Amino acid sequence: MVKSLYLIRHGETEGAHERRYKGTLDVPLSQLGEKQADSTGRYMKEHGYLPDMIYCSPLSRAIKSAKLAASHFGLNPRTVEGLRERDFGAWEGLSFDEIAARWPKAFSSWAHDPLRFSPLDGESTLEVRERVVPVVEGLLHTSDAEHIAIVAHGGVNRVILCHYTGVPLENIFRMDQGFACLNVIRFHDPVTEGAPPLPVLELMNLMPVV
Repeated sequence: MVKSLYLIRHGETEGAHERRYKGTLDVPLSQLGEKQADSTGRYMKEHGYLPDMIYCSPLSRAIKSAKLAASHFGLNPRTVEGLRERDFGAWEGLSFDEIAARWPKAFSSWAHDPLRFSPLDGESTLEVRERVVPVVEGLLHTSDAEHIAIVAHGGVNRVILCHYTGVPLENIFRMDQGFACLNVIRFHDPVTEGAPPLPVLELMNLMPVV
């Protein structure tokens, strides 16, 4: 069983300030985003957060971020399909205002019930959890590494954080995940024999200094 999980969000993407749902669209990192990911890797090395293995989403913004961070440890990231960002279906690539104008009732439903609502041809938060959590659990239980890093996305990271901290999924958007941020979860030996390891959130949403 892995002892430490270093959970990282990808760096800033091109057009990040346009407030659009990008989801599974394969948008590249901005120049700032590349610097952020590199800075996160440097910070981790300087402060003793040393992964033995790095996994990442198959989307290019996560792969590039993972490679930049991994360069500080001499590691080659491995892509994992299940770490892909939430699929926003018909909403992908559209701004908040465009979605509200085209699907006002659906957008209102999303605002009031982000847990169960899913855009047309997209995923709900519950469906993202059903996809992501088994994948992460599998990595934690089958990896030969003691300390692993996962480079993923804002939505995916929030689901993982809720799962391991016991925060109700209804509160997922109360957790911020800035670009290239670092979260650290430690898995402690259980007090009760036969119980699973106890996940403890040591660090959350640490932003790199570029």
